[in-house]
Amino acid sequence: MSIASDKLETIRRQVQVHLDNAEHHKLSPAQEQELKDRIAARLRAENAVIVAHYYTAPGIQALAEETGGCVSDSLEMARFGRDHPATTLVVAGVRFMGETAKILTPGKRVLMPTLEATCSLDLGCPIEEFSAFCDEHPDREVVVYANTSAAVKARADWVVTSSIALDVAEHLAAQGKKIIWAPDRHLGDYVRRQTGADILMWDGACIVHEEFKARGIADLKQVYPDAAVLVHPESPAAVVDIADRVGSTTQIIRAAQELPNKRFIVATDQGIFYKLQQQAPDKEFIIAPTAGNGATCRSCANCPWMAMNELESLAQVFDRTDNEVFVDREIGEQAMIPLRRMLDFAASLNKGVIGNA
Repeated sequence: MSIASDKLETIRRQVQVHLDNAEHHKLSPAQEQELKDRIAARLRAENAVIVAHYYTAPGIQALAEETGGCVSDSLEMARFGRDHPATTLVVAGVRFMGETAKILTPGKRVLMPTLEATCSLDLGCPIEEFSAFCDEHPDREVVVYANTSAAVKARADWVVTSSIALDVAEHLAAQGKKIIWAPDRHLGDYVRRQTGADILMWDGACIVHEEFKARGIADLKQVYPDAAVLVHPESPAAVVDIADRVGSTTQIIRAAQELPNKRFIVATDQGIFYKLQQQAPDKEFIIAPTAGNGATCRSCANCPWMAMNELESLAQVFDRTDNEVFVDREIGEQAMIPLRRMLDFAASLNKGVIGNA
């Protein structure tokens, strides 16, 4: 019916295979600049733009900014790609982000450095099992996280990102609707506790955020008592409960700017440090500790699939034939319904039509 512990362990082992097979090498500054220049030239020639996630490598994020692209969370990535005039989107992230871009802009070419870059939440929510789960509870509104396949989105009534998860749950709860929440159980638990919504959860987890440990953060706070703790809601409840601010990647960056603290302990993927240091250069950021049974120690606080987005693969993105994102037309049209609902709802929040949580 749902992803069990043994399924998550299988995903962890698959991650380790990716890590063991990867050939990482550090580029010299001259090599990095040569690749950036080459990529920038091809972007101009192909009428293309880079849409990058906060969790990608600093060099990728810098290149996206330098070439007029976007570095953001998955919600803003979707909006930016939809609204930008470029005819080709180069999505530096994981596969569900590329699929979302294709669904929202089916007339555009969507390329990725590699289609192997996926997500444990996506892998842990196969459409056949999830659809059967939904069929068992027809009285519930189906709300799925953006970190899911196009097929799962097509089965949903709503798609959400962590930045609007609370708002959507409150909106549905106010209408007396009961919810199926998938796939992240930690985010679902956080939303349920915050809103009081009637939520039935799928049992999935992010292999990066699940490894943050409350005890380790508490020990770190003993060393840095002045540090504020910033936590992504995909983290376990014990980690969320000791946070000074809980939120999406964008909300974490905003908190670092707004809070008076000069030091922060951050419980999310360490790729976000590029933007944190850019937006709050006078502040210090410390990655929250991870450990424990099943920990993918070589990927602690760093998504191994996001790490597949490298400058070398980005430089080849226009020359390959195995990296274009395609979505079945019927699935795409059905998935567009909850995606558009998410974007319209987010726009209404910004206009003050529906109050923010």
